[in-house]
Amino acid sequence: MKKNKLKQIIIQITLLLCISFTAKAGGPLGIDHRLTRADTGIWSRNNQLFLEYSSVVVVLGESLWLGSDTRLGKTFWKSTDSMIMNAVGSAATKEVFRRERPSQGNDPNAWFKSSTDRSFPSGEVAHITAIITPFIAEYKNDNPFVWSLAVLPIYDGIARMKSQGHWQTDVLVGAALGAGIGLYNSSRDTPFSVAILPNAITIGFNKRF
Repeated sequence: MKKNKLKQIIIQITLLLCISFTAKAGGPLGIDHRLTRADTGIWSRNNQLFLEYSSVVVVLGESLWLGSDTRLGKTFWKSTDSMIMNAVGSAATKEVFRRERPSQGNDPNAWFKSSTDRSFPSGEVAHITAIITPFIAEYKNDNPFVWSLAVLPIYDGIARMKSQGHWQTDVLVGAALGAGIGLYNSSRDTPFSVAILPNAITIGFNKRF
């Protein structure tokens, strides 16, 4: 029953995301348009920030707690690497393209503006996608339910557009960037963080107490 309900939620959110792409207006793919602002309830900015910050706490906390000797622990460390690499990559990309957000004006073709214009790509969508991708890549064959994690970037992408923080292509490129970084780190046998950090950190606190 819970699986069916979760599937229904994922389908509904995916359809809503697809519908938001249908009105052609502008941008690199001709799909960018400003949605009517709706950032209350489930779409509130507080919920968006909670998702971002709590995901950081969970990933870092579980990495340090589990260590890198187990399959799950190593996956958390790969997720940590993806999170860090995405933060750098997203910031650099935003600095290059300097695109205005929908909240700043209704022109999806406003590129290379002020250094404070940082719409492209969506760093938050890239962040959550980069975090979940190593888990999907690692466990997709053992437990297909892991695909339900995809609801997180879908939700975040819709929320960012509804709060007029991003255009449609910002969300799509953010998701692609996060997935690419996540897949790259998933393919590595040893996470970067495990290789460069002292063994006392990556061994896992659960083994000490």
